[in-house]
Amino acid sequence: MAYAKFAGAPLKVHKITNPWRSPTGTLPALKTTEESTRSLSKPSNIIIHLRKQKYNADYDLSAKEGADTLAFVSLLEEKLLPALIYTLWVDSKNYVDVTRRWYAENIPFPLNFLLPNRIHNQQLERLRLVRGDPTLEPGEQLEKELYHDALECMTLLSQRLGSHKFFFGDSPSSLDAYVFGHLAPLLKVKLPNGKLQQHLNSLDNLRHYCTNILILYFPSEGGEPPIRKVSVHSDSSDFDSEPHKRRKQILSVLFAMGSMLGYAILMGIVSIQHIRPQAALVGPRHIEEGGEEEEDE
Repeated sequence: MAYAKFAGAPLKVHKITNPWRSPTGTLPALKTTEESTRSLSKPSNIIIHLRKQKYNADYDLSAKEGADTLAFVSLLEEKLLPALIYTLWVDSKNYVDVTRRWYAENIPFPLNFLLPNRIHNQQLERLRLVRGDPTLEPGEQLEKELYHDALECMTLLSQRLGSHKFFFGDSPSSLDAYVFGHLAPLLKVKLPNGKLQQHLNSLDNLRHYCTNILILYFPSEGGEPPIRKVSVHSDSSDFDSEPHKRRKQILSVLFAMGSMLGYAILMGIVSIQHIRPQAALVGPRHIEEGGEEEEDE
């Protein structure tokens, strides 16, 4: 969203809390009219698509600034992103009190019971891949290493930004979109274990940088940003297609039936008896044999 606003892309925004209602089944998702790119979900692919449509926030960058962008984006993904994943999805206190609770309150039933733990496991597996350790488990040592790298990364970003409004002057670029996308949630979410937040708040220029972008491009009371006009409307009706509705209804019914059956079994209302196959066949076979003897007689 930050990149689209920086580049002036006229997106129509659909605010939804059910990822199954998006074209890709995940969020965020960009729905297009082109057959080759009907829908995109990976942020980097969305940015590439917008650039192909001539919405390029890096148009005025020099070759050196372009190289710096690639270097800092790699730094963010290698040093800062793993720590953000850990603090939001792996840290037990933050996950239980904030992340899982938020998902449970905002995602519709029955996904609010399924998705948080599923994403939690996916993010832990993602950390294992990044660290190259398939047996990696959360702990003080892992947290210490991840936070050390993240704090260094934020300090470098602060030094690079200096007193500038944006990283490359007075106009935002893709690097600003990446940095803001990583830091703004960390700045806004109230976490019980906020080591990363404390360091970010201590870096005055980065904190003001995120706040200024929020004011300019994401004003709290709606409206358009003052620098570049972007057509943004909040509407979720286009995603409410019939297949998505049916899938949601079917899943809800199956989940409810499974819950009721499990409750009935636990309460003893329904019991499951195991019948030995041989004993079940004795009666019919005896009757058949007896019938044949009577016919012979």
